Amino acid sequence: MKAILDYIKKEEWSPYVAGILLGIVGILAVWLSDSLLGASGAFENLAGMIGKAVSPAVFDNMYFNFIMPPGLTWSLVLFFGTILGGFLGALTSRTLLWGKKGAANPDSQWKSIFGPQTWKRWVLGFLGAIILEYGAGIAGGCTSGLAISGGMLLAPAAFIFIGGMFASGILTALIIYRKRY
Repeated sequence: MKAILDYIKKEEWSPYVAGILLGIVGILAVWLSDSLLGASGAFENLAGMIGKAVSPAVFDNMYFNFIMPPGLTWSLVLFFGTILGGFLGALTSRTLLWGKKGAANPDSQWKSIFGPQTWKRWVLGFLGAIILEYGAGIAGGCTSGLAISGGMLLAPAAFIFIGGMFASGILTALIIYRKRY
């Protein structure tokens, strides 16, 4: 038991262990909820819930009645579970906010490209998340729904998406870092 607790407290886990645990979570999600993993609808579910409470007439339309009904859905549970899981992971590995090195921005590669300012990392991370969520909305899914659940079901679209995601990541790194790395 101590070995498991010590492993949980590590800052980095083996990708094999994390992959196996993610597979177990995927199987449990399908088995317990009769739906696949995916969180891209969470914002719409939450906005609809708040909107119906504030102005029911505005949110009484086809989208919020049939396509994305407001309320507590599995997407919302996954969304908040991801935040809670990330918080607990950072708390147990003692990397919450500043990391073990005591700096909010310990990555030397990041510092050499963008400078040591922590606010830049937060702003760029936030903007990247907005772009990702917008793209997920256009595609009608999200990385967790398409790549993880679709990959788990061996859906061809999932592997096309994963290839596109990696290709766009490599292209973005080449644009940002140029030939410095």
